[in-house]
Amino acid sequence: MTQPIAPDRLAAILAFLEGAERLKDTLRSGFTSGGRAESTAEHSWRLALMIVLFARELPGVDLERLLKLALVHDLGEAISGDVPAVLQAADDGREARERADMQSLCAPLPEDLRHEMLGLWEEYAAARTPEARLAKGFDKLETILQHAVGATPPDFDHGFNLTYGVERTDAHPLLRAIREAADAATRARM
Repeated sequence: MTQPIAPDRLAAILAFLEGAERLKDTLRSGFTSGGRAESTAEHSWRLALMIVLFARELPGVDLERLLKLALVHDLGEAISGDVPAVLQAADDGREARERADMQSLCAPLPEDLRHEMLGLWEEYAAARTPEARLAKGFDKLETILQHAVGATPPDFDHGFNLTYGVERTDAHPLLRAIREAADAATRARM
């Protein structure tokens, strides 16, 4: 029989989850098919679902790690929000801000979990592992696919998606195949 969770550990995890809940209200530049602004939590959920559905096409990949990366990659946005891709620049300080936000969000966690969550975020940011590179590619693809089906405003620049994240989606044959379908869907919207 397992030991019950220590009260302080339970409280720390619940405090973190309370902070992470704000991701549900963090809006992105994408829209749902019903016309509502998409939340970052919804994006992360569908990203994880994509990974589950394509898992059989990824032999040798640590699926649990890939799913963790997908769920953690945008958590820091619960604090400072999402920056649309069209507004991002290499020198905009976004990565440092997201790192600080992630550290702040993870502060209540017990040390072992705080270390794990921050380590996953760093792994994703650095894209040094096969799983992190896949997570980054799937992240771009989920966004492009959402833009293709979302009820976007008339002035939405669908053409941007045809070049968005190409270096990430070229990282694996599966990502390239999904990219071809996503680009076709984008062209159909244009």
